[in-house]
Amino acid sequence: MAINKSLEMVLMFVLVGLIAACGNAVGYKVPLIDSVLGTLVIAAIATVGYLISKIPGLHKLPLIFWVSVAAVFAATPLFPLHEQVLALTGKVQFLAVCTPVLALAGLSIGKDIHMFKKISWRIVPVALAVFSGTFLFAAIIAEFSLRWGGSI
Repeated sequence: MAINKSLEMVLMFVLVGLIAACGNAVGYKVPLIDSVLGTLVIAAIATVGYLISKIPGLHKLPLIFWVSVAAVFAATPLFPLHEQVLALTGKVQFLAVCTPVLALAGLSIGKDIHMFKKISWRIVPVALAVFSGTFLFAAIIAEFSLRWGGSI
């Protein structure tokens, strides 16, 4: 059962990567082969992070942590192929990757629509507070960081 779920996750990473590669090629005029290679590297990094998260004792930390660790390691000079990883993934635009991920997130939320009906209007002020707070504190942190760094 665990092997089937792992295989399903790897296939999902590859599928989302291929959709992102098409979006990157069409939307940002990057050659299709460069887009495919870049997104396959990103899918491989996500797969490594996923597999690390399944190691007993390490599953207590969230998956995003292990994917981030794998990505940082792949981009550091400690990794023998880091220059190739950076060259390939540098051709993939962030928004090209975000589009299929956000579409899948929307679909997963859609299956829980009955829960949203129960919450009704109460979700609106909570969402507005979260969005506003996130924006406000991000702006404050950016202001301090940019002033401290002498950029403004």
